[in-house]
Amino acid sequence: MGAELTMASASAAGDACTYMWACAICDENETCQKDKEGHSRWLVAKRMERIEHKILVMSNKGGVGKSTLSVNLAVSLALKGHEVGICDMDIHGPNIPKMVGAEGQRLKISAGGGIIPHQVYNMKIASMSFLLQNSDDPIIWRDAYKFEFINQLLGGVEWQDLNYLIVDLPPGTGNESVTTMDLIGEVTGCVIVSTPQEVALLDARKSVTFVRDSELPIIGIVENMSGLDCPHCREHIEVFRAGGGEASARDMGVPFLGRIPLDPDVVRQSDSGEPYALFHSDLPTADAYHAVANRVDEFCRKKHKRAPVSVAVQSPFKKK
Repeated sequence: MGAELTMASASAAGDACTYMWACAICDENETCQKDKEGHSRWLVAKRMERIEHKILVMSNKGGVGKSTLSVNLAVSLALKGHEVGICDMDIHGPNIPKMVGAEGQRLKISAGGGIIPHQVYNMKIASMSFLLQNSDDPIIWRDAYKFEFINQLLGGVEWQDLNYLIVDLPPGTGNESVTTMDLIGEVTGCVIVSTPQEVALLDARKSVTFVRDSELPIIGIVENMSGLDCPHCREHIEVFRAGGGEASARDMGVPFLGRIPLDPDVVRQSDSGEPYALFHSDLPTADAYHAVANRVDEFCRKKHKRAPVSVAVQSPFKKK
C-alpha cells in the first residue's frame, strides 16, 4: 500500500483543522475524534469551489480513446487561454502522464501539506501513476482504498484556481465513477466517448442512461476513431464504420460534439508524450479536437450565465 494517501483530518483542538495536510502525517491521527469523512468532503468542496468548470470524460467501454481525448481536449482549452487541470481518475490504468511526457515523475508536498500537481504544457496533472514506484505494478485495492484515493485526488491536490478540470474517469459505471460524482460537487457536464462500431455504441448509450440517472448534464457524444485517410492513396477508409456516434446521439436526444479521425500520428504523439492538438494544431485531426473543445467551451459559457450564485462552503467542524 505504498501508494496510498489518506485524507486530511481535523485537529484535536476543537476548531476546524486549518491545515491542508493528510491524516497519515498528522501527529493527532490516532487520537482525533473528528468526523474524518465529513472533513474529507469539506476539504474536497473547498478545493472544488475554486474550479469554474468540472468536466467528466467517460465511456462504458475501454479502449475507445477516452484518455487521448481528455488530454487533447485539455490542451485545446489551454490554447484558448484557459487555466486547465487533468485529474486522471483511472486508478488501474493511469495513462495520462505518459501522454504528456510526465511518466516517472513524482508529486511533491507543499509547505502547507497539500499535494502539488505536476505542471506540463501549461496544465496541472494529478494521477495514480505519479505515486507508483514501478509503472508495471498493478493496483489491487478494495473499494475503501479507492474511496480514500479519490478523496485525495480531489481534496488533497492543490488545484488552485482553474477554469477547467478535466476528469478522466475509468471505463464503466462502477465504484470509481459513482464515488467521483458523489464527492466532486456540481459537475458542469459530461463528455461521452465512443467509437463507431455497434458494440461500442451500445455501451455509449448505457453511459448516457447512467449520467441521466445521476442527474448530471450531458455535454454530448464524441465519435472517436471515425474513419482513416490512407497516408498513401488518400482514400478514406471506414475502419470501424462511421456515423454511429451521431446517430446514437440523435436517437438518445443528446448533442453530437464531432468525429475524431483514426490517425496513426495521434498514437505516435501520445506514445512520445507530445499531445497531438498542441504539436499539430493546424492539421485536420487537430482541427477536430479543437472543434470539440470549442463546443465544450460554448456549453460551459452558456451554463455559467444561467448558474446561480454559489454559496460558501462551511466547515463541519466549526464551533457553534
